[in-house]
Amino acid sequence: MKQLRLRVLAGVFAVAGVLSWGGARLWDSLGTLPSVPLAAPIVLAVIAVVLTATAVSLRSRLRAQRDRTPGAKGVEPLMAARAVVFGQASALVAALVGGMYGGTGAFLLGSLDLPARRDQAIYAGFAVLAAIAVIAAALFLERVCKLPEDDDHQGTATAA
Repeated sequence: MKQLRLRVLAGVFAVAGVLSWGGARLWDSLGTLPSVPLAAPIVLAVIAVVLTATAVSLRSRLRAQRDRTPGAKGVEPLMAARAVVFGQASALVAALVGGMYGGTGAFLLGSLDLPARRDQAIYAGFAVLAAIAVIAAALFLERVCKLPEDDDHQGTATAA
């Protein structure tokens, strides 16, 4: 399984932001603008909390397993792999959604004098912050579940 690359996430965020900003300009020229739902930052924040809780739980269980603590509950490799895949998928979606709301929020910064648009810009800003929290939690989860490097494979081959 490949590690998440911060450059890929930043690229997805930037492309989605630019496209969303352009789409918001186009949509506004037609007289309306799609709204940023209040639930967007809340849902992203819940996902960030779930990912962080999973990472903390797995980290403590792996530490107890590594230290051979009596009665320690082990971690099944498939469960850890599923958690990492969930984290990676969440990070990619958060980068996309965060860029989308970031572009919309950047467009809305031009009309903060209107109360409705100011509220939408605030919701978009919180959604971007929550998306960043999801990405950070996913990277933390991935780091927790990373296997230690195996030094045995780096040695030279011996002749028999």
